[in-house]
Amino acid sequence: MNTADSLPGDSGIMVCGHGSRDAEGVHEFTSMVAGLRTLFPQSEVESGFLEFARPTIGEGLEALRARGIRHILAVPAMLFAAGHVKNDIPSELNSFAAAHPDMTIQFGRELAIDPRMINAAAARVEEAEKAADSPIDRSDSLLMLVGRGTNDPDANANIAKISRLLAEGLGYGWSEVCFSGTAHPRVDEGLEIAQRLGFGRIVVLPYFLFTGVLVKRIYQQTDQVAARHPKTQFLKASYFNDHPLVIETLADRARDILSGDNAMNCMLCKYRTQIVGYAGDQGQPQTGHHHHVRGIGTGSDSPNPHPHTHHHHDSQTGHDHGHASTHNHAQPTPGGKRVRP
Repeated sequence: MNTADSLPGDSGIMVCGHGSRDAEGVHEFTSMVAGLRTLFPQSEVESGFLEFARPTIGEGLEALRARGIRHILAVPAMLFAAGHVKNDIPSELNSFAAAHPDMTIQFGRELAIDPRMINAAAARVEEAEKAADSPIDRSDSLLMLVGRGTNDPDANANIAKISRLLAEGLGYGWSEVCFSGTAHPRVDEGLEIAQRLGFGRIVVLPYFLFTGVLVKRIYQQTDQVAARHPKTQFLKASYFNDHPLVIETLADRARDILSGDNAMNCMLCKYRTQIVGYAGDQGQPQTGHHHHVRGIGTGSDSPNPHPHTHHHHDSQTGHDHGHASTHNHAQPTPGGKRVRP
């Protein structure tokens, strides 16, 4: 029997999402969680968002508690371990654990660089190629991988590694990376640079789980650059959405908690090691930074519209402002117990 068929009787899974002002993105997240539930049919599975959308992470945790769950396996539905995974979500979990000492909360790792994630990304590239108006050999094609962009160099570096794995595995003539915000080059700049290399086709792959403001902006900027360079064919590949391999990877992150195989890659974490340019971030305390946008809603559904653009999601100059990780240097919430990674 697959280990996903059942968990210990008092255990449940909490899927921690980022949240979006875009209702379509929230719906896609909900569909992914529904897919995860099919892999754990005998267990309680809940979800919540760090910001913007409802339910919040705290509300999801409370829903599990109300159903008698006392051991929660919390898994982040996020691609890489930047500030949200290392800092903001653990802060939410720590606060809940401190308020409910009868409960045990264990935090799983991010989706990370995983063979299934690479295969899912390759499938999205192949779908875009099949839908193209005219065939162009991969040797005359450039793969542009677009990451979200954070101020965590380890997370940004993962985009570069995945770019090489995909391009070499698929036989592309070249690969480049760019970012939707925070890190450089940005999408429009990166595509302009890539176009100068002279390849007949550029395939733009947003390495994102769901749609939203940023993904739609990536496609818009791709169209703008393509209009300036009609001799180059630009293909827009899809983001992951609820690809079965992504859901399988997420399920394994919950299983890893129970098996003890839950280690994060700490070698280049700026909160654990002094990284060039980020030495001041080492050992920062574990605190959250999303109280002002927690659960405010999407678009016109928001009960309390936020008066400004949240700086590290919808801004081209914003940053992912995490300050600590779930590693051993992180400080527990006063009076509570630190969430175990």
